[in-house]
Parts: sequence; structure tokens; C-alpha cells
Amino acid sequence: MTYLAPSTGLGVRAVLFDVFGTVVDWRSGISAAVRSFARGHGLELDPYAFADSWRGQYQPAMQRVRSGERPFVSLDVLHRENLDDVLRGLGLEPGGFDPHELDEFARAWHFLPPWPDSVAGIAAIKRGHIVGPLSNGNTSLLLDMARAAGLPWDLILGSDVSRAYKPDPEAYLRPAALLGLKPGEVMLAAAHEADLAAAREAGLATAFIARPLEHGPGRAGARAATADWDLAGASITEIADHLQPALS
Repeated sequence: MTYLAPSTGLGVRAVLFDVFGTVVDWRSGISAAVRSFARGHGLELDPYAFADSWRGQYQPAMQRVRSGERPFVSLDVLHRENLDDVLRGLGLEPGGFDPHELDEFARAWHFLPPWPDSVAGIAAIKRGHIVGPLSNGNTSLLLDMARAAGLPWDLILGSDVSRAYKPDPEAYLRPAALLGLKPGEVMLAAAHEADLAAAREAGLATAFIARPLEHGPGRAGARAATADWDLAGASITEIADHLQPALS
């Protein structure tokens, strides 16, 4: 039996996931990379503040692409440029470091740890649905991440395929088209309600996953849904349980 999404009235055939913060714990992964970098250079850096600052450059950098201020470039390019900006903000000149080392430092975004429920939850959903990322990450980043974290995707379509960053509608519609599916046959699972709202506007079904620790203990995170998404749960495995009638 196929799960029918209330918002679309269609059976969900593919569940695609936001990745950063929803599937993987970017803050822990990046702070670990910052610690290693700081130790190697004898620097006193707050790893979590550095990670937060780097992540804070994410949306402004993509907005310059979405607005047409600059042509599309991959998230790898944006992460590397943003690293230079974070270093400068700390009074550290990027030119004082080996550029190849900074390139490798920026690749930390390829190797982020999954949340404890991610691998098992995705595998459970995969029994009855196509599963893959619907992320602003580029294909090579998402492939490295999947291999390192053991994420059991059926396919990987990075933002370099659609050449659009969420919440641009094309970022949601292009993956559905490539799968030969109607938008309403695709569900976006995400911890960020702005992402879900844009997906719903594009015609996709939606599932909210709470990630209260995304930004660290005691800080604002996705704790509970504030809108009427098709599904909502505290983990990916809980979303799999909601979809279970379609898997039995």
C-alpha cells in the first residue's frame, strides 16, 4: 500500500532528504576539523564558534547565486571562499596558510557524521521508496559523505545537476523530473521549515524531522513542527514508522 500524502493526494514514491542538519551533524563534524586545523598551527580557536561562523556564511553566499549577482558555482567553491572570509574575520590572513591545506580543510564538509538514527531510518524507508538527498551540496560532496557515513542512497543528484539552490523551485522540481515523477509523488524530509515550505509551494509532499541539537545544546533548533506538514517525527526512523503501512 502506498502512503498518500494529505497535501497532494498522491502516493509518495520517493523520499528525498535535506542533508546538512537533517541527516548529518554538521556542527560536530566541522568543529572537529577546526580543532585539528588549530592544533596543527598552534592556534587558539573556539571550534564551535568557528563552525557557526562558517555555516553562517552559507545562506548569504547562495543568495548571491540565487539573485543572479554571480553565476552558479558549486557548494564546494562557496565553502572554500567562505573559509577565507571566516579566517579574515579572526584576523588570520588566508595567504599565510598553504592553499592546498585550506582546500583540504574545506573538504571537511564532505565527511560529516550522521545523526544516530539516519542510516537505519533511511534504510527502512528505502524498502518501499526511492531515497536520496535533495541538498544544496554538489554531487561529489554528497557522494563522499554517503561513502564515509554509510548513507544508503539509491541515487545522488547534487545541486550541480539542477544548478539551483534551495529554495529556488527548480531545486525541488528538477529531481522529481529526473526521476520521472510528479512533484507530489516526491516527499522532502527536512529539519528546516523554510525548506519544507518552499518544497510544498513547489508541489512536493513534506516530512518534518526534529533536530533540536543541530546548533548545539541549549540553542535554538528544530524541536517541534509549527506547521501542518504531511508527516512529522523526532527522527528519521519515526518517519519510516509513519510510512510503514506502505512498506508492509
